[in-house]
Amino acid sequence: MERKMQAYIDRLNRLDFGGMYESDFFLTWEKSDDELEAVFTVADALRCLRENNISARIFDSGLGISIFRDNSTRTRFSFASACNLLGLEVQDLDEGKSQIAHGETVRETANMISFMADVIGIRDDMYIGKGNKYMHDVADAVAEGHRQGVLEQRPTLVNLQCDIDHPTQCMADMLHIIHSFGGAEKLKGKKVAMTWAYSPSYGKPLSVPQGVIGLMTRFGMEVVLAHPEGYEVMPETEAVARANAEKSGGSFRRTNSMADAFRNADVVYPKSWAPFAAMEKRSRLYSEGDTDGIRALEKELLAQNAEHKDWCCTEELMKTTRAGSALYLHCLPADISGVSCADGEVEASVFDRYRTPLYKEASFKPYIIAAMIFLARVRDPQTALKTLEERGAARFLLK
Repeated sequence: MERKMQAYIDRLNRLDFGGMYESDFFLTWEKSDDELEAVFTVADALRCLRENNISARIFDSGLGISIFRDNSTRTRFSFASACNLLGLEVQDLDEGKSQIAHGETVRETANMISFMADVIGIRDDMYIGKGNKYMHDVADAVAEGHRQGVLEQRPTLVNLQCDIDHPTQCMADMLHIIHSFGGAEKLKGKKVAMTWAYSPSYGKPLSVPQGVIGLMTRFGMEVVLAHPEGYEVMPETEAVARANAEKSGGSFRRTNSMADAFRNADVVYPKSWAPFAAMEKRSRLYSEGDTDGIRALEKELLAQNAEHKDWCCTEELMKTTRAGSALYLHCLPADISGVSCADGEVEASVFDRYRTPLYKEASFKPYIIAAMIFLARVRDPQTALKTLEERGAARFLLK
């Protein structure tokens, strides 16, 4: 345990991540390579502490505020777990039960919920041009409140999924890949297939595929984005992926063939999403209150999806991957053919074979979120980790 923790501390000593202190986490491509590695390292260190029954509580009191403007299971509980791991209590802001329903402004709400808050986690992924902007509005409001002496501390903001990126999910995916292949240094040249897959529902956010291509291109990997014609993602995120690939020595390309993407892939990520153009239109219709237009768009998109039921992660496709044993990823819940729906993103036999690795993939998210909070709230993470280890306070006294 002591040697392992020292290795994490030594790794942090080699990195430049000071800019993360008292900062927010919006998009992975806004962070440096060293800052991302620091998140991975602290996540592993915090997991190591918990696995050895050592408390990782750095707070004696304080709140973690969660704001979920879309449904969530894994991310909601991961945020709560992360806050609790560090000693914070979680309070969920139910906007329907707040004064927001009576016209309270973002600036006022942000300050009123933050008097004793150390972190605010927000999921706002449904409307193009809205989610990331709302997060910045909240962050700006609490920064102003802190400057004016209203707030004793400025809570850090963590993006729990917006319209552009899903950083906590994609970094959990990435840490799972790093562990699966034995280290980040072994990922160069590995092929990643981020592919669209059929779903009987419409309107799934673009943030996962965009987050994946925006992050995994930073590791020298050969990233392929595959989707039927008409299911494009934001062009800005493709530009990020191309720039990252050029810098890392990897590659990024787009294809309209799922078979092409799967061929010799080391990692596959079949996941449904809605077309960027349709999501833009949907956001406009909602802002205009056009319910008839929304219903018509939904009908149109469901029909469009139904034309591509063959975009499914099958046993046959998996056989075409590297040695027939690519690492299968999904953010969950997956649309499983014959189980959760008649036709879906993945065959039941494929999903069942990867069920345990998928759960392990999801298990990294609480530690990723905790690491983001830790690095934003602790000026000297190396000393803090060493202190936690040396203090050795048992998390569970009867273990």
